[in-house]
Amino acid sequence: QVQLVESGGGLVQAGGSLRLSCAASGSTISIDYIRWYRQAPGKQRKFVAQISRDGSTNYADSLKGRFTISRDNVENTVYLQVNSLKPEDTAVYYCAAGAFGSLYWGQGTQVTVSS
Repeated sequence: QVQLVESGGGLVQAGGSLRLSCAASGSTISIDYIRWYRQAPGKQRKFVAQISRDGSTNYADSLKGRFTISRDNVENTVYLQVNSLKPEDTAVYYCAAGAFGSLYWGQGTQVTVSS
């Protein structure tokens, strides 16, 4: 089992930045990758970024350049740095860990960007 806790969301003005955190616990050695997703009000949850066990990363094409995923292996934490925030970035941001052939989800953290 893997448990995930997101933090770092909040209210920010357009053009600002946030760093979201995803702290993993439990069987972290079994995690193959961690992803960030986001879900805007009334819309489907969408993929944002992934960091794999080997450290490789990939991003949703539309978000490249503003979003950066990274990790701290000592703290078992994955970060999502989001710069130049736009009102359309307003969403609940979730992290998810792939392990044991399943996808484990956190509870999400709200990001609200005001214009």
